[in-house]
Amino acid sequence: MRSAGLSAADPSRGAPPMALAGTLLPIALAIIMFGLGLSLTISDFRRVVVYPKATVVALGCQILVLPAICFGLVVAFDLPAPLAVGMMLLAASPGGTTANLFSHLFGGDVALNVTLTAINSVLAVVTLPLVTNLSLSYFAGGSGTLGLQFDKTLQVMAVVLVPVAAGMAVRAMAPRFAERMNTPVKIASAVILALVIAGALLQELDNLGGYIQSVGLITLAFSVISLTIGYWAPRLAGVRREQAVASCMEIGIHNGTLSIAVALSLLNSAQMAIPAATYGVLMFFTAAAAGFLLRPRTAEPILSEGSSV
Repeated sequence: MRSAGLSAADPSRGAPPMALAGTLLPIALAIIMFGLGLSLTISDFRRVVVYPKATVVALGCQILVLPAICFGLVVAFDLPAPLAVGMMLLAASPGGTTANLFSHLFGGDVALNVTLTAINSVLAVVTLPLVTNLSLSYFAGGSGTLGLQFDKTLQVMAVVLVPVAAGMAVRAMAPRFAERMNTPVKIASAVILALVIAGALLQELDNLGGYIQSVGLITLAFSVISLTIGYWAPRLAGVRREQAVASCMEIGIHNGTLSIAVALSLLNSAQMAIPAATYGVLMFFTAAAAGFLLRPRTAEPILSEGSSV
């Protein structure tokens, strides 16, 4: 069992970073998700039913593998109790809606991302309180009190599904317009995301050093491991590259905003929000690096799910 204290450089004295992003990012992502919907059709979602392996592998990694890996990292780094619980809260959070954007930018199967985010958000109603309560009991020595947060789940699903459905409706009614808007929307999406990141970094510039000093290394390691498992687990299972990229982003990009909201509003702990807040800054860079490494160089032939790759 870990001590509940922090090191001498206690970053919890300031507000958690990404406060600006926590306000603006959901709005920006809702606009971006509308743009993603312009590129989707119903047939895109049928591929998820035809290739269920990608969905099962990704959800298995998200729900089982990542919390176990995060627990190992927390023990290895010997984090204080509040930071340890915050890391486990982050690991238990579903994939963030930002994963859909990164998948879109780097050639992933966005339909799979949207489906995974929706399913994972529903499952998180059970898995997030369960992992968090077990972590509170193990690291902090107390019983968990985090209930099932249906409102949080509905908020995540709304940001994902409603704008995407609207974009798909526009595509169905005006397919030529949707095709013309595909490239401009992708460029605008990248610009919006860059502005939000820049704004968050500028706002939290004074506090950034303290956050990174406390949990920067473990959150960086967790991000890199999550992205690596997210891509290679599906590939080793015979999943196509586009779906593996989608899984990489879905598993590698956690909903840091949700983690911060749970830590501050439900657990009443600014310290528990620090890992997600720090991760929320670092993961943009690790996810972008993974995207550039995985971007398609040659067209991959369509394979059946059981085919070798």
